[in-house]
Amino acid sequence: MIEEQWEQLNTEVRNPKSKEMDNMGTRELLLLMNQEDENVIKAVRKAIPEIERAVKLVIHALENGGRLIYAGAGTSGRMGVMDAVECSPTFSTTDEVMAIMAGGERAFVHAQEGAEDSEELAAKDLKRIDLRKQDVVLAIAASGRTPYCIGALRTAKDKGAACISLACNYHAIISDLADIAIEVDAGPEVLTGSTRLKAGTCQKLILNMISTAAMVGIGKVYGNYMVDMRATNHKLEERAKRIVMESTQCSEKQAVLALREADQSIKTAIVMLLTGVSREEAEKKLYEAKGFVRKCV
Repeated sequence: MIEEQWEQLNTEVRNPKSKEMDNMGTRELLLLMNQEDENVIKAVRKAIPEIERAVKLVIHALENGGRLIYAGAGTSGRMGVMDAVECSPTFSTTDEVMAIMAGGERAFVHAQEGAEDSEELAAKDLKRIDLRKQDVVLAIAASGRTPYCIGALRTAKDKGAACISLACNYHAIISDLADIAIEVDAGPEVLTGSTRLKAGTCQKLILNMISTAAMVGIGKVYGNYMVDMRATNHKLEERAKRIVMESTQCSEKQAVLALREADQSIKTAIVMLLTGVSREEAEKKLYEAKGFVRKCV
């Protein structure tokens, strides 16, 4: 167990602005929460240089057969799981972006608070998904000292994998174990110690930035369109059709026919329509361009 003076962590300090929280009117409380949330954007902006380095590290890993693996507990773990899960329909990832969470899948909907105190549990979880040296492990901990996250980073280092840490306090313990340390401090929570609030929002924003920018960096976006999106329902089928139409200025009928011929691959349909080539030639162009539509047209 890593000992730390909790009162020194800004995520645990009492916020003087909300000392009379239980005596506030609803409107007054909501305005205070909104004002405090403004600090989130400022805190994340300060960390852009480290976030940029993290994105480049993730891109390198993904281009070389590695994975981005989030590791966390409680709210932090749930943020990692949500971002990893959303990458699948948005970018057609399989296991390129994954997440492990203290307590496993059950912990996502039912708190398993004691699980976060085990470094060994993180090592087991990484072993279960066959951690490789090509991977990047991104440990997420609001406090910056969660044992599960410490265990994940130590295991990753032992394996030779790259390590990124994300903490919501400065001078975090997990920062010392990471190749790239992202630290943000949005100030004390309105509800003392409730890191699902500003700290969780910081984490959500940063994970969104890392995964989205990394996917742009490996060719899964054309313009600002999700051209590797998986159309798994009617809404997404309609979105795929609109993406092809707007990217190529073609008619709805042409988009439908191109998608059908391309086996519903948005990228392939776009390249076919913009270059006038067959599906096979479009797929060859995309392969040679490493998936970047812009390099094909």
